[in-house]
Amino acid sequence: MFAGIFEWVKSNANEAFTRQSVTSILNDLTFDDFEKYYKPAIDGQISCTILAQHDSIYVAGRYNKYSRTLSQTPWIIDGVRKADTSVEELIALPVSKLVTAKDHVFISSGREDVDVRTLGRGRPFVIEFRQPSRVLYRPEEFLTIQHEINMLTKDIRVRDLQQVTKEESNQIKEGEEEKTKCYEALCYTNIQIDQIELDQILASVSNPLIIEQKTPIRVLHRRTLMTRQRLISALSTTVIDPYHFRLRLTTQAGAYVKEFVHGDFGRTKPNLTIILNRFVDILELDVLAVNIDFPPMLSNENETR
Repeated sequence: MFAGIFEWVKSNANEAFTRQSVTSILNDLTFDDFEKYYKPAIDGQISCTILAQHDSIYVAGRYNKYSRTLSQTPWIIDGVRKADTSVEELIALPVSKLVTAKDHVFISSGREDVDVRTLGRGRPFVIEFRQPSRVLYRPEEFLTIQHEINMLTKDIRVRDLQQVTKEESNQIKEGEEEKTKCYEALCYTNIQIDQIELDQILASVSNPLIIEQKTPIRVLHRRTLMTRQRLISALSTTVIDPYHFRLRLTTQAGAYVKEFVHGDFGRTKPNLTIILNRFVDILELDVLAVNIDFPPMLSNENETR
């Protein structure tokens, strides 16, 4: 039915025959153009099928992860599932019961390793639901789903669950390099150290500390081999006993904290092993804060751990 108009659009789209260029041309289509190029059906022999679907909708929130055996996304290797569930599934599947859609994509502001907890106000995330059957939801509906998720498991907790626009959802990736994250690590050293010595050594370290990190060996199978420069803007320690201390640090997003502690066979420089001039390893790691102003904090937030 619209073959003539299609040819007119194609001829006016120049080399860039894209959705954006076609939309722009159709917006400028005049009635005279339509009348000139439109070819009506003849004796019902020409037909046209029009399919309509909703644009994606976006659901945002923050999650805490309290388990050291839970992956962020489904852990599947060579088609074999290595864990029963994941953060993504614990959140997205209950939400999918409310937001029925063809499929969904889970996006978060960074990710933590399986053995790392995420504390504080949690890590921001967005779920894009594609081709949803419904596009408008009441805030109370998401509050109900949030409560159901938090009652379902003790491994994670969700807050500030809400519907956002596509433009608002982009905030999770904007300024990826500029945002900072706060961590706390339990560290071990093979040579005794006390608080006075630790404080004296760290006082001599430049602030901010610039480190260079080659892609860690543990993620080389899925990350490009390259050297990244990252900033550590705060560094402090608290001794627990002669061989153990807690390390608190604030880093630029994308810094590999485990490798900063033990050095990754010299692939991260400088590292804590070099700075303290003794072997140092990391036993536990927690994310304390992901410093990004997204999504908005909900005034009806009343669920705390």
